[in-house]
Amino acid sequence: FVFENVGFKYPGSEKWAIRGLNFVLVPGEKLALVGENGAGKTTLVKLLARMYEPSEGRILLDGRDLKEYDPEDLRRQIGIIFQDYVRFMFSASENIAVGNIDRRADQPLIKDAAEKSLADPVIEQLPQGYDQMLGKRFSNGVELSGGQWQKVALARAYMRDAQLIILDEPTAALDARAEHEVFVRFAELMKGKSAVLISHRFSTVRMADRILFLEYGEMLEYGSH
Repeated sequence: FVFENVGFKYPGSEKWAIRGLNFVLVPGEKLALVGENGAGKTTLVKLLARMYEPSEGRILLDGRDLKEYDPEDLRRQIGIIFQDYVRFMFSASENIAVGNIDRRADQPLIKDAAEKSLADPVIEQLPQGYDQMLGKRFSNGVELSGGQWQKVALARAYMRDAQLIILDEPTAALDARAEHEVFVRFAELMKGKSAVLISHRFSTVRMADRILFLEYGEMLEYGSH
C-alpha cells in the first residue's frame, strides 16, 4: 500500500480528519499507529480498507489506485476489528462467524479462529459451549467480561485467511499479562502477512516493525521503535 498525499474530511465538516499522509506499508510489515484520541488513526485504517474514499490524494495497492479494485474482493483480503466492536446477542459460534458470514456453518474454522484469539478456553467453559447464547437479552444467555468479549471479537478477524489484519485497540479491556499473551500469539500467526495495530500501550508498539505517529491528522514521525 502506498499513501500519496492523502487527506480526508468527513461530510459537512470543514476540518481535515487527516491530511498530507505519505507512507508505504510493505508486505509482511507490522505497522503501529500511535496518537491521542482524535488524531486520525481510525480514519486512516478505514481509508486503508476502502470504507472511506480519500478527499484528496490517492492510495495505491500494487501500483493501482485502490478505487480500481472490486470492494468485495478487496475486503475479503482484510480482517478488521474496531475498538467499538459489536457484542451480538447470538451464540458464541455465531458471534465469531460474523467475521466471515459465508462460512458460518464451518464449525472447525470457527473453533480454529477461537483458538487463535484465545477465546476457545472461555467458550469451552460455557454451559453449552459454542452453542451458548451470549448476553442477557434472551433467556439462558450468559454475559462475558469485557476481556472475554474482546477475545470473541478478535476471533472474527481470524475467520478469514486475510493478507492484512487491522486491529484498532484490540486489547483495551485486557490486563497486561493477557494482552502480552494475545500479541505473542498474534505475532506468530501473522508471519508473512501485513498488520496495522492501533494502540496506546508501549508493549504493543514495541512489537511493530515501524511506528507512525499522528497528531491532529498529520504525520509527525515515522520509523522504528
